[in-house]
Amino acid sequence: MTQNPNLAALSAAGVSVWLDDLSRERLQTGNLQQLIDTRSVVGVTTNPSIFQAALTSGTAYDEQVRELASRGADVDAVIRSATTDDVRNACDVLAKAYEASGGVDGRVSIEVDPRLAHDTDKTILQAIELWKIVDRPNLLIKIPATLAGLPAITAVIAEGISVNVTLIFSVERHRAVMDAYLTGLEKAREAGHDLSKIHSVASFFVSRVDTEIDARLEKLGGSALGLRGKAGVANARLAYAAYEQVFGGPQFANLKAEGARVQRPLWASTGVKNPDYSDTLYVTELVAVDTVNTMPEKTMEAVADHGQVTGDTISGTAAASQAVFEELSAVGIDLDDVFNVLEVEGVDKFEKSWSELLEAVQGQLDALK
Repeated sequence: MTQNPNLAALSAAGVSVWLDDLSRERLQTGNLQQLIDTRSVVGVTTNPSIFQAALTSGTAYDEQVRELASRGADVDAVIRSATTDDVRNACDVLAKAYEASGGVDGRVSIEVDPRLAHDTDKTILQAIELWKIVDRPNLLIKIPATLAGLPAITAVIAEGISVNVTLIFSVERHRAVMDAYLTGLEKAREAGHDLSKIHSVASFFVSRVDTEIDARLEKLGGSALGLRGKAGVANARLAYAAYEQVFGGPQFANLKAEGARVQRPLWASTGVKNPDYSDTLYVTELVAVDTVNTMPEKTMEAVADHGQVTGDTISGTAAASQAVFEELSAVGIDLDDVFNVLEVEGVDKFEKSWSELLEAVQGQLDALK
């Protein structure tokens, strides 16, 4: 099998292509392996919404649910077993990519229970538990970048566990996440962990920023409409500039000398919501070395079909990106409120998906009694 040239070009430009989806069907049919072979996929991300969709459609999980029910497993145990089995198997499928990249790629993410987003201690405990259950070196534990999540990130990194920090919307919070990572590395070093084995990505959400800001611009009307569709890319480009600053600084230099890895920016929420925009916008406009782009399959196929990858589209854009935000503020967009709303909605969305999943699986268990 040959790799699609557009996605191969993206990979060659320094962007790791990850699939933002996982299901037992993808694993059983060989679809995930096919995407690795033809779409340059070297990683997988999951979230509560993805698992809710996977476990509540089709029959792929029915046999496991019946078997667990016969042993008296409750709904939480069933979901934990099903999701960690899928993630472990995906880790095994991606083991070659993990080895070939020296541990940088070949990564699969699993998220802590979204109901714990504001509970630091329980997040830490569940992160450690998930790490032990999946028991694969190429696992990433997803922890939300809420205020309660920040100390959990530090504590989990300090345990030598690799982390995908999710639900980052603002550059300010991204800086706090990078600080939490570096502090965690320092504590891991004190505890005697091999820093080269600890990996992290910072999942910076893109399309949702445009969706929220565009809606506010449309209410303002007039000349403000000219700023639609600019905030998401500009925000991500500013996040990359912050990444370069932090990981080019003295605090990381000391850790790097002992084998520490950078915390790569990961562009998340890259499916384009507005049909007026290019369906490859959040891929082709966010190309730079040491980044990850996790894509829904629809976006991946759009890039494969007509994505124009022309090399680095981020470096040198910080001043222009900052100007976009100054214009947004000038027309009356309250950016602090935008980012707060997005974080609250992001946590709520995952909680709702998890609740729907619990309800659906509980219904299956009740039907089996």
